[in-house]
Amino acid sequence: MKVFITRKIPEDGIRILEKEGFDIEIFPEDRIPEKEEIIRGVKDADALISLLTDRIDREVIDSAPKLKVIGNYAVGYNNIDVDYAKKKGIIVVNTPGVLTDATADLAFALILAATRRVVEGDKFVREGKFKGWAPLLLLGKDVWGATLGIVGAGRIGQAVGRRAKGFNMKIIYYDKFRRESFEKETGAEFVPLEKLLSQADIITIHVPLTQETYHLIGKREFALMKDGAILVNTSRGEVIDEEALISALKNGKIFSAALDVFENEPDIRKELLGLPNIVLT
Repeated sequence: MKVFITRKIPEDGIRILEKEGFDIEIFPEDRIPEKEEIIRGVKDADALISLLTDRIDREVIDSAPKLKVIGNYAVGYNNIDVDYAKKKGIIVVNTPGVLTDATADLAFALILAATRRVVEGDKFVREGKFKGWAPLLLLGKDVWGATLGIVGAGRIGQAVGRRAKGFNMKIIYYDKFRRESFEKETGAEFVPLEKLLSQADIITIHVPLTQETYHLIGKREFALMKDGAILVNTSRGEVIDEEALISALKNGKIFSAALDVFENEPDIRKELLGLPNIVLT
């Protein structure tokens, strides 16, 4: 069986496949492959290992008559036309749980960076602007005791909540389902999205990308937020309307933001790159 992998992955994973006797072909360059390059690689493959950056649509699927399984190297799978793959008898699998703690760590690091203006401070010092401490210099916001709003309380959202408990934060969350065990563990309160937006000092997003969550946070939602709120997104870029975000950052509606994902990846809006009150990773 031939396995086509769209990017270089850790050698441990390659060795597992080799041990099972698979014929492995890996896209050789360290960049996102073009659709035509994926089609060339998968045309005679029995299995495909793809990344979120790879659009596995009907054209790609139809180009691979031998394809039996698609393994997405990610928790999400919104890059794959799952319904069409299922119709063609192709199994689609993902890797839920693998990056739960890593993503939660990153989300909380971004919370701290955005509230305490860590990146701004680093840049300020490197540019030779630091001339001594001053009471209002790069004054940030408190995390200890703040209200954290978690949008999406799945594995990652709950892991962020557990970290927030160590910072004595009040936790409120919005999800399609009530998570009673999470509430018992952290004291979190289940609230409607509108209430979360209006009460949270810091909002962190952990939802999959679906038709319902596309631009979940837009102009209306920013208007509902507390003045000076902080927004963090480590889920999917398209969940936030970036034009509305840029406006909220420029007019001071929100204090700062931190993004690990972008609406039009790998392209990033120039307006975001020029704003001092946003952390980009």
